[in-house]
Amino acid sequence: MTSTAEPPAQTQAPDDSRRISMLLGLLFGLAGMGSSSAAVTLPLLGPDLGVSAGLAAWIISLYVLMLAVTTALYGRISDLVGVRAPLLAGLVLMSVGALVAAVAPTFEVLLGARVLQGAGAAAVPTLGVAILSARYSGEIRGLAFGRLAGVAAAVSCLGPLIGGVVEASFGWRAVMALPILGALVVPFLWRALSTDGSGARLDIVGAILVALTAAGMVLLVQSPSGGLVVAAVGAALLVLGVPAVRATVRRRPDGFLPAEVIRNATVVRSAVAASAVPASWFAMLIALPAVLLSDGWEAWQVGLAMVPSAVVALVVPQFTGPLLIRVGPARALAIAAVVASVALLVATLGAWLVNAPVLVVGIVLVTIAFGLGQPALSAVVGDAVRPEVRGVALGVSTLLFLVGGSIGSAVVAGISGPLGMPVALLVLAVLPLLGLVVLAPTLRRGRP
Repeated sequence: MTSTAEPPAQTQAPDDSRRISMLLGLLFGLAGMGSSSAAVTLPLLGPDLGVSAGLAAWIISLYVLMLAVTTALYGRISDLVGVRAPLLAGLVLMSVGALVAAVAPTFEVLLGARVLQGAGAAAVPTLGVAILSARYSGEIRGLAFGRLAGVAAAVSCLGPLIGGVVEASFGWRAVMALPILGALVVPFLWRALSTDGSGARLDIVGAILVALTAAGMVLLVQSPSGGLVVAAVGAALLVLGVPAVRATVRRRPDGFLPAEVIRNATVVRSAVAASAVPASWFAMLIALPAVLLSDGWEAWQVGLAMVPSAVVALVVPQFTGPLLIRVGPARALAIAAVVASVALLVATLGAWLVNAPVLVVGIVLVTIAFGLGQPALSAVVGDAVRPEVRGVALGVSTLLFLVGGSIGSAVVAGISGPLGMPVALLVLAVLPLLGLVVLAPTLRRGRP
C-alpha cells in the first residue's frame, strides 16, 4: 500500500513571532532596567548609605560584571536541558536580588543583592536570543531579532524616566525593585520555552573556570574606577584562568566551552566587533544623567530626555529585519559600529557644551546602533554554529558583548573624573572603528 501521508506541516511558530519576540524584548528590557533606572539614583543613594558617588557607581559595575560572567553558563545549560529551567532559575535570582536591594540596610548588602540580581538577569539576553534562533528562520527570524532588540532598547531607555518618577514618589529603594516585574511576563511565554536538550551532563569544572576568567576580564576593565586591588584581582584571575580554560578545552573539546565555538573565527570576530555597541550604550546611560544632573536637572527630567530614544527604539525594528536580509548580518554589524562611533562624537560635543538637545541626539543614535547591532550579532552567531552548541555560542558572544558594556561604564567612570566627560566619550568613539578592523575578514567572506 502506497503512503499518501504528506510531509509534516510547518509549525505555527511564524504566526506567533511578533508576540514572542516582543514579550522577550519586554523581558530583556526589564532586565536592562536594572542598570538604566538605577543610574539616576546614584547621586541619591550615595548620601543615604554614606558612600561617595564613585563608590555608588559599583552597583552598576557589579551588575554588569555578573551579567557578563554568567551568560555563557546559561547558554550552555540551555543546550543540555532546554531554555525553560535556566530561564526560570535566572528570573528567580533576579527577583530575589531586586527585592533584597530594595530593603538593603547597608551599602555592602546592596552590592551583594546587585551581584545576585545581575547573575539572574544574565539568563534573559542569552536565552531570549536562543529561543528565537531555534524557533524561527530566514526573514522571520531577522524581524524577530529586530523586534526583540527594539522593545528591549525602548524599555531600557524609559528606565531613567520610570526610575525618576518612582524615586520621586517612593524613593530610590523602590527603583531597585523594578526588575521584579519581569516575572509577570513568564506565563505569556510558557509555551515557547523549550525543554529539549542534549541531556548531557554539565562540565562543572569548565563552567567555574570560564566564569572566573570572565570575572577577571571584566574586573580588569573596571579597574580604572576600582583601583589597584580590583586591577590585581582581575589580572590574577585572567592570568591563571586563560591557560586553565585552554587546558580544559583541550582535555574536553565537547565540554562546557566547546572547541568548535571558541575556534570559530566568525563568532569571535563578530562578538569582539559588536562589543563596541554596548560600550557606547552603557557609556551614554551613565554620561547623559551625570551631565544633566550636574547641570541642575531632576531625575525625572533626565528620564524625559530619554523618551525620544525609546520612541526611536520601537521604530528601529521596522528596518532592522529587512536590512539584515538585504546586506547580511555582518555588514549590518559594521553599519551599527559606524553609527555608534558617530553617536559618541555627537555626545562628546553635547557634554562639552552641556547641551541637552545634542546629548539627546547622541543617545538616539546609540539606540539605533544597539537596535541594529544586537540582532545582527545574534544572526551571525546563530548561522555560524551547529544547533547543538548554539546556546553556548550565543552565551560566549553575549559575554564579549557585555564586556563591551563594562568597558563603556569603566571608561566613563575612570576618565570623566580627572579629564572630564567629553574626553571620556571621545576616547570611546575610537572603539567602534577598531571593531571594524577586527570584523574586516568576516565582511570579505560574507559579501552578498
